[in-house]
Amino acid sequence: MTTIAASPPVLRPADVLQTWWPLAASWLLMGAEIPMVAAVVSRLGQPDIHLAAFGGVVFPLALVIEAPIIMMLAASTALCRDEASYRRLKRFMITLSATLTVLHLLLVTTDAFEWVAGVVIGAPAEIVAPARLGFALMLPWTWAIADRRFHQGLLIRLGHQRQIGVGTAARLVGTLAVLGVGLTLDTIPGVAVAAAAMSTGVLVEAAYARGCIAMVRLDPILTAAPPAVPLTSARLWHFYVPLALTPLIALIAQPIGSAGISRMPLALTSLAVWPVLNGLAFMLRSIGVAYNEVVVRHCEVPGGSAVLGRTAWCCGAAASLVLALFAATPLAEWWFAGLSGLDAELTTLGRRALWFGVPLPLLSFLHSYYQGLLVTAHRTRGITEAVAVFLIVTAIGLWIGVATEALPGAAAALAAMSAGSAAQAGWLRWRCGALVRG
Repeated sequence: MTTIAASPPVLRPADVLQTWWPLAASWLLMGAEIPMVAAVVSRLGQPDIHLAAFGGVVFPLALVIEAPIIMMLAASTALCRDEASYRRLKRFMITLSATLTVLHLLLVTTDAFEWVAGVVIGAPAEIVAPARLGFALMLPWTWAIADRRFHQGLLIRLGHQRQIGVGTAARLVGTLAVLGVGLTLDTIPGVAVAAAAMSTGVLVEAAYARGCIAMVRLDPILTAAPPAVPLTSARLWHFYVPLALTPLIALIAQPIGSAGISRMPLALTSLAVWPVLNGLAFMLRSIGVAYNEVVVRHCEVPGGSAVLGRTAWCCGAAASLVLALFAATPLAEWWFAGLSGLDAELTTLGRRALWFGVPLPLLSFLHSYYQGLLVTAHRTRGITEAVAVFLIVTAIGLWIGVATEALPGAAAALAAMSAGSAAQAGWLRWRCGALVRG
């Protein structure tokens, strides 16, 4: 009797989109958080001061402290295949997030904050004290994000990625509740409202992710056969350190960007418009960031790399087109003036600067595609190298902006970030080599 071998699974674009859209919706909702915060702060007292404090100092510094745990989602998705690996990575997450939280506390309670904000970033003197208050209220941020990204990785591994979007919706409810209180009272400093809202949101989302894991059967992980090569501490560090360095190096560009803007024409105005401008660009870039875990999950299917690559190009081009439409149509007026409540000067500056960020959504998809291939192949060093290239090119672009004073700070910063992101994509593509054709 002849046995007919089963056909290997084939990855379809529909399968990719089915995995991607819940994650993209989650990131899109997260991307909407900063514009909502900016819209409320712009309607409170001294909006220029508090928008500049939050967007130019508080949020960039919080992102740098958080950076080493951002890739916990990719690590959890890729490594939690058996009980021993799951428990080792969980202990690692707890230790790392606790260490970073202590670092945050030391920075906000010592003179180091004035040095970082006033000297390194070069923030105008009037925003340093409000920024310290906001940064103090962001203390729970890093631990909460580490915890929820670890548990979200488990949800993706177990096929429950739709719960991630629900968790992000719960996060927005928590953020909006605090913003509503701040807007109603109208007596709390805007930077404090912004920071408290962001911290509350991530705590709500972390609690939801934990609740989901408590209701999901972990049997596929807990009962899985141990791998041939166990996940030792040495192997975990070898795998994760390049991943941790990747967002750390990338997010250092945020305070470097603020430092550059502070030394360019229209410094205070550019810092004030930056959270609104960067928030719109990040919303459309964020759906590309979500593509990383999709690639990790599907690229081992025969022919999957090619399908994932085509989908990345198509979705990324569409996202960049949407950003271009904002810059070219009355949507910009609606975003900057109507929704965000900025005055005419800030609206004009934001609209003109937005053009320089149009390539970023496409590049975000390409970064995630190439990074996902490298993560799956455990070749994470190339990811760190690419982000170092991004930082170098972005820093050079900012230096040119400071030296020439040819553009307002916000426009020059977005132009530098776009150039750095293009260089990063090129380096990742080179490091992937034959993986792209797999």
